[in-house]
Amino acid sequence: MRWPQMLRISYGQKLFLLATLPLILAVAAIAVLVAEQSRALAEREIKALELQLIEAKKAELRNYVTQARNGFYFIYGNAAPNDEQAKAQVSQILSAMIYGDDGFFFVYDYDGNNLVSPRQTHLINRNWMDLRDSEGTPVVAQLIDIARGGAGYHTYLWPKPSTGDEARMITYVTSFPSWRWAVGTGVFIDDILASVASARAEVEARVQRTFIYIIAITSAALLLVFISGMVINVRERRLADAKLKHLTQRVFDAQEEERGRVARELHDGISQILVGVRFALDVARRRLGQNDPRAVDHLDKGLTHLGTAISEVRRISRDLRPGVLDDLGLGPALKALTDDFSARTGITCDFSTVVFRNRLDGDAKIALYRVAQEALNNIERHSGASHVSVDLRGHAKGATLRIMDNGKGISHRPAPSTTGGMGLRNMQERIDQLDGVFTITTGKSGTELMAQVPLTHLLAPENQRDKSDSV
Repeated sequence: MRWPQMLRISYGQKLFLLATLPLILAVAAIAVLVAEQSRALAEREIKALELQLIEAKKAELRNYVTQARNGFYFIYGNAAPNDEQAKAQVSQILSAMIYGDDGFFFVYDYDGNNLVSPRQTHLINRNWMDLRDSEGTPVVAQLIDIARGGAGYHTYLWPKPSTGDEARMITYVTSFPSWRWAVGTGVFIDDILASVASARAEVEARVQRTFIYIIAITSAALLLVFISGMVINVRERRLADAKLKHLTQRVFDAQEEERGRVARELHDGISQILVGVRFALDVARRRLGQNDPRAVDHLDKGLTHLGTAISEVRRISRDLRPGVLDDLGLGPALKALTDDFSARTGITCDFSTVVFRNRLDGDAKIALYRVAQEALNNIERHSGASHVSVDLRGHAKGATLRIMDNGKGISHRPAPSTTGGMGLRNMQERIDQLDGVFTITTGKSGTELMAQVPLTHLLAPENQRDKSDSV
């Protein structure tokens, strides 16, 4: 199988795609929008929670430092700047102030030397002015700058005394300006960061669950659309098959009806005429054998009957497919039809037309001719009219055929579809096949039938042969 044939999709598949693609695109857009909105809202809430927890830690640190300072402020307040004994006493107090698993107080002088570090004693009596964490953030120098400014907070990475692992730490530092000390304490916020990370992971999991729910709902909707489409498709196929069978049966019925009509025409008309011709010729042969001069009369009678038979054959042939319709066009064919109708029935029939700028195509010509033919047959059989007018003309919207009679109206007639010929329903279907308009207006003053074919059934001007073929 060739690729173009494999890629070619059926009408049902086109309908399914037309129904599902907008749904999929809409659901995808909604899912992305919901996910982004959920993430944005959750991120704002997480940041607010993180800020709230950090502010609580900072307040806690400030309270620790304030309480510690109040505890030995009477020593510092009464000591001279070079009172080494007072400094040693305060250092001892600060070294003893440890809390939790990792909490402690530290002291650096303004030159960067560590004076107190109870949980990390290897730092004592060494200069750490140039110390930076693994991210390159200055630690001791920044703490001293903050202390020189009065007090404040600093965040950096620092090894946890309990584990030795580096973690993020918030420090509150204040100064003892007379002693040139930077005194502070810090708290590790890895628990806060872990809580924030857990919250973000929960948000992401919630978003993923939302995606799964949306996909499940979309899949269910698509399945429902598919099942509905299959049910509708099967139902429409059955209806189409039933209509096709009905249409096929109607075609067969029309064929049999037309064959029956032709058979009746041949049997009731031509067959009887030919029998008369045979009888006249047989009588003429016998009388010629007897030298009877009346044989000539029977020969003339036979010739007359033979001429009538020829006329009947031409009429039947014209009813089946008028040659003038193909040779001269719709206008002359309708003119011949109305003349024959008037001569056969005695009903006055006027025909008028306007020369078309463009010719009608073959489908439109035969459809309008058959409509006129059936309309005249119905008028002859059922209307009781004494006058009929047939008008054919082209206009900006296409071509229109109007047939009007002064009969008793269609509501008092038997249904044409049951009495032979095409019937009103078949006339309607012929015009519908051309995307045209078919209407019937009836009343006490008579009936008007109008059949209009659209402009699409008029050929282009360059295809014209001559004015006689313009319709």
